[in-house]
Amino acid sequence: MKNWVKSFGSVLLAGSLIMGGIGLSGAFKGPEKAFAEDVQKNIVNVVGKGELSIKPDIVYLSIGVDTSAATAQEAQKSNGAKITKLTTLFKTTWAIADKDIQSTQFYVQPNYSYSEKEGQQIKGYNAHHTLQIAYRDLSKVGALLDAASAAGANNIGNARFSVEDSSAFEAQVINKAMANADVKAGAIATAAKRSLGQVVTVTQSDVSNNPVYYDNMKMESAAADNAGGTTVQPGEVKLTTVLSVTYELK
Repeated sequence: MKNWVKSFGSVLLAGSLIMGGIGLSGAFKGPEKAFAEDVQKNIVNVVGKGELSIKPDIVYLSIGVDTSAATAQEAQKSNGAKITKLTTLFKTTWAIADKDIQSTQFYVQPNYSYSEKEGQQIKGYNAHHTLQIAYRDLSKVGALLDAASAAGANNIGNARFSVEDSSAFEAQVINKAMANADVKAGAIATAAKRSLGQVVTVTQSDVSNNPVYYDNMKMESAAADNAGGTTVQPGEVKLTTVLSVTYELK
């Protein structure tokens, strides 16, 4: 009986030590939590936006050929001949390099018709091949499209104007975004009757190059207004970035 009481007392003592350890651990964690909350009360987060308008220096043109024939082989062969003619035109007459001519879409598929009597029937095949052309002489884009059309291109998509290398302008657009963040943070600090301290953290979203698109309907309209000569205006490209900035408040 005495041995049982002694063991039970040891258990009680061990339990007390464990509970005491938990209490001490909580006591040490208290100041850390309070310190974190205090830091959070003395910062301000803002988002700064930067934008820069730049003249584009390259255009990406979608130029393709659609060909229909009785068989898939005939459609593909005829379409291939037209694409070869276009590619030769781009390389020889317009001095477009191989690296700037890329096939982006190709398929051969059946054309179907339906009637109550015959149901669904295959009525020939259609071959489609699209090229993406990178071109840098923006003053001749309309003439290039007209030449492609005359050479057999019957599926001309959009013209996407862009900046080929935007890295040269990144510093400028980042400075604009940071200046915008400074103004916002300064206004918030003044409204809160505080002063703005140093920058604590900065996170940048990727610099985006927002191209200008012209679709085929707009280009056709321009052609009608110029007696058959297509005119496409490159306009300006917007380079943008976003900075998430955390400032210290004093």
